[in-house]
Amino acid sequence: MPAKNGLMLLEDLKALGIIAPIVMMSGQADIEMAVKATRLGAIDFLEKPISTEKLLLTVENALKLRRLERENRQLKQRLGKHEIIWQGAAMQRVMAQVERVAASETRVCILGETGTGKELVARTIHERSPRASGAFVTLNCAAVPAELIESELFGHEKGSFTGAAGRHIGKFEQADHGTIFLDEIGDMPLPMQAKLLRVLEEGEVERIGGDKPIAVDVRVLVATHRDLEARAREDKFRQDLFHRIYVFPLLLPPLRERREDIPALVAHFAAQVGTQNGWKPIPFSAEAIEALQSHAWPGNVRELRNMVERLMLLATSGEVDVTTVQLALPKHSADSGSSAFVSGSLAERVDAFERQVILDELKRSHSNVTLAAKSLGLERSHLYKKAEQLGIDLRALRREQESTRPE
Repeated sequence: MPAKNGLMLLEDLKALGIIAPIVMMSGQADIEMAVKATRLGAIDFLEKPISTEKLLLTVENALKLRRLERENRQLKQRLGKHEIIWQGAAMQRVMAQVERVAASETRVCILGETGTGKELVARTIHERSPRASGAFVTLNCAAVPAELIESELFGHEKGSFTGAAGRHIGKFEQADHGTIFLDEIGDMPLPMQAKLLRVLEEGEVERIGGDKPIAVDVRVLVATHRDLEARAREDKFRQDLFHRIYVFPLLLPPLRERREDIPALVAHFAAQVGTQNGWKPIPFSAEAIEALQSHAWPGNVRELRNMVERLMLLATSGEVDVTTVQLALPKHSADSGSSAFVSGSLAERVDAFERQVILDELKRSHSNVTLAAKSLGLERSHLYKKAEQLGIDLRALRREQESTRPE
């Protein structure tokens, strides 16, 4: 190392933000050098000559320390973020089922409207299962283009198709010895369903362009807002795959059916939003909570969380009062949002409900797709796809908005 020694290199590495564990070795070591190296961030200091046994033990300890630091960071990031908040009987029944099924290897199909917390429940099942120390890997089947979903799930080898500049490890390999959560599986293309079925039956994947199968040990959890049983009857979803994944259906109630949980959810989201933004605690008056409980919440818990943040920004009197809530809530009545659920199959009712939610949000955001997607907790591309599926003409809405704006 021209013009440098090990300590100078260590100092440069730390200045660059390198977080890998570093062990120093020297044939001219002394106590002062070892102390300085430790202060600069080295986790150990070895004096040459070094026995193989000592070196292996040091490397093993370094890796353990690195793993513990990473897990500690992840736990701090997740603290409160993935907590399920509930008080009433509806969610008590759900959580009792979660506890029962988490300890098993049973495949779970989580059902519920958009925004009810399906991924949160899936993560809870994973964290309370024997696989909790393994990875929890997610994929939203509705958000990935049909031509890319195979690569996302199973991976690909370098040069296997145009644009494959390097090897890509798929979600199933990433989740080995852990859990994979396939959200919106009802939107998975039929050809991909056949390939997923083979993985579930054989317990192995094959990367695109690969020449041999790779064994994977993965627990599969799925979720959908669609009526999978009806789609299977209509040949829009494979019957054999349906029976593979529909082992333990878990239905999440919409927020309008668990209004008793709203006070606790509001308190949780208010604390979460305040911490994230460095705001002082802002209380909600009893009348404000009652007003929130009277709303239909077509976007469910996700919509409530966004509303809490909006109300905290709008509050001017040191608390969120009922006037602020009335100004922020949509103008239609609390019951109007549920009119789409009067008749029709579950899939038809859910589609009608989603369509109304998206139309309401686009109206509030003046047809700004980016703002509407953010408010709904969706990727912009996902909102475009949803709008197309539900027959919403975004361009026509934008033209209508522009034509009604004052000169």
